[in-house]
Amino acid sequence: MHVMQVAGAEVLVKQIIERLAGQIEATVFCLDGLGELGQQLLDAGVPVVVLGRKPGLDRQVARKLGEEVRRRQIEVLHAHQYTPFFYSALARMVHRVPVKILFTEHGRHYPDIVSPKRRWVNRLLLQRYADAATACCDFSTEALRRIEGFPAAVTLPNGVDLSQLPPRGNEEAQSELRRRLGLDPDRPYAACVARFHSVKDHATLVRGWHRVHQQLPHAKLLLVGDGPERKNIEQQIQQLAASPPLSSSSLLTPHSSLAPFADSIEFWGIRSDVAEILRAVDVFTLTSVSEAASLTLLEAMASGCASVVTDVGGNGEHLRAGVDGFLVPRADDKALADRMVELLSDREKSAALGRAARERVVERFDLNQVVDEYAKHYQAITER
Repeated sequence: MHVMQVAGAEVLVKQIIERLAGQIEATVFCLDGLGELGQQLLDAGVPVVVLGRKPGLDRQVARKLGEEVRRRQIEVLHAHQYTPFFYSALARMVHRVPVKILFTEHGRHYPDIVSPKRRWVNRLLLQRYADAATACCDFSTEALRRIEGFPAAVTLPNGVDLSQLPPRGNEEAQSELRRRLGLDPDRPYAACVARFHSVKDHATLVRGWHRVHQQLPHAKLLLVGDGPERKNIEQQIQQLAASPPLSSSSLLTPHSSLAPFADSIEFWGIRSDVAEILRAVDVFTLTSVSEAASLTLLEAMASGCASVVTDVGGNGEHLRAGVDGFLVPRADDKALADRMVELLSDREKSAALGRAARERVVERFDLNQVVDEYAKHYQAITER
């Protein structure tokens, strides 16, 4: 890994280790730092080795990795993302480390530009050191094959832990859950759970919510997460709050002035009760300019939450448009607002989409199935 921080791929690694306890003896190698999840694994007795990568090409990382692999008699290196794979391949190639490598790609950059040199090196050399290559959605698999030069890559979808994501209760249970979270049982709520980073494009979400607020001034948006873009988003909200309405004719109530725009958005920070939040709100939204297989989207779907997300990466592979929620073009705040208004003003429709979304996750994206598939890959490549 890069760092065992709290993020999708890192959470998956921790889940694989926990669920395959007794079947694999795991060590985690971090190129750049320990991270919160790394500390949790250490506390649980799982070895975590920080390699301390320096800027640029750090050949010492490959040497250290090779030494640790030999000393610990490791048979399989599961490299998550390209740079960990690169150093795994380098350790095997240069230092003659007898280890099999499973390369998993979790996401793609936007725009997805790969240098000709990297493509050439992958096709002629490095892809030979990937005993298996997987990606978490067909979008990423195609990129591995077509752009990166790993023609044998296959899709192994992400999954979520359904035992931690129970279905929604009845109306009384929903009201009680909202009261426990400090939410109004009768108010429409949307939530975005994402780190404040430019790739998540909270700016489009805020512009879209400004449109929503013109029509549903009593609705609220919960922003869950933190990150470097938070201050910029807070400033954007204040600027929009001071601007005139987009169209006075679109207002559904003459009393909307009593509900200031800035008050319609709440920052909830990093939370440990995301599953409960997703069960409590009416709509989940994600406005990323780039995604591979969003675990948060799968969690929202498993929570019975109708979703409005950008049609990027693997989102369209997970969410069936018009069945589980809606897909909108990236950076299109008007399309986003139109779909959110549609769902926030029709609870029966949003509830029906949410039920279909949960059924889809139960059928296709159960974490138990995903971990079993990784275990089969480990076994298969060691038997070759």
